[in-house]
Amino acid sequence: MESIEMSIPLYRISQISSVWNALASDNRKYITRIYKERFFIMNWIKKQRKHLRLWVQVLFTALTNGYVIGFTEGKIYRGTSKKLCVPGLNCYSCPGAIGSCPIGSLQAVLGSKNYKFSFYVIGFLMIFGSLMGRFVCGWLCPFGLVQDLLHKIPFVKKIKKVPFDRYLRYLKYVILVVFVIAMPLLLVGESGYGSPWFCKLICPSGTLLGGIPLVAKNPGLQRAIGFLFGWKVSILVILLILSTMIYRPFCKYLCPLGAIYGIFNRFSLHHYEIDATKCTKCGLCAKKCDMGVKVYENPNSAECIRCGKCKDVCPTGAIHSGIRPKTGV
Repeated sequence: MESIEMSIPLYRISQISSVWNALASDNRKYITRIYKERFFIMNWIKKQRKHLRLWVQVLFTALTNGYVIGFTEGKIYRGTSKKLCVPGLNCYSCPGAIGSCPIGSLQAVLGSKNYKFSFYVIGFLMIFGSLMGRFVCGWLCPFGLVQDLLHKIPFVKKIKKVPFDRYLRYLKYVILVVFVIAMPLLLVGESGYGSPWFCKLICPSGTLLGGIPLVAKNPGLQRAIGFLFGWKVSILVILLILSTMIYRPFCKYLCPLGAIYGIFNRFSLHHYEIDATKCTKCGLCAKKCDMGVKVYENPNSAECIRCGKCKDVCPTGAIHSGIRPKTGV
């Protein structure tokens, strides 16, 4: 009798244990499924974020060059919106451009007696610089998009380390000071305006988006082609070829607008920060960065174009970006 009485609670315990094990097994399967779904969703978001920048670049280029008639008829839009600057390097002479290039505008007014317009252009650059820094370069610049697309060509060998890269980076500041500021400021014509020397002698974006389309549609311009046009086309061709091998060579070494926005990177409202409590200094962010930035040391380097690739590869989620993100550091 005692053995029967003892077997009842043991049987119940065994039954409860079986039920508990079954529930635990179901929970494990449920948790595993949730984890797999979360992993899939996070990977999907990362992939979409990678494509998001490309679509923003394409959309913004299309919007700021939306005067389609200009391309078909070979003429420049001269409407009211041309009095406003677009944030990226988008040539005034591009047939489709509905706004002005800030670098071209700055050169034209630096030596001008029209101080009101001079302050407007400088103020425009300061506003965009203080808000976004080189986010403009990574997301809103048409010529940046051209270089990005060329660098995606798969069968061309990529060059990660360029000889004298560290010193070549300073060249864009030399171009900014000499061609964008000093020459237009000192060499002022009878009209009271400086000449856009950078646009005349160097700018590959103007050649690609403005010069070539206009020459192609205007026989008069074709007959007037001289050494200067050939010089600029040569610069453009060299940079386009280099772009297939080197990531954004113009942005890294020659762009004066990138030099201006880069100065604001450390102070801009859109900011990058590293959470020191999460960062393991594994170096994956630096290896992924096509602009050669050591993100874990200087996330707001003047060379960073805010593409976000470093965030995608960070295994601990230590990199934060946004409107002055707070990492708790």
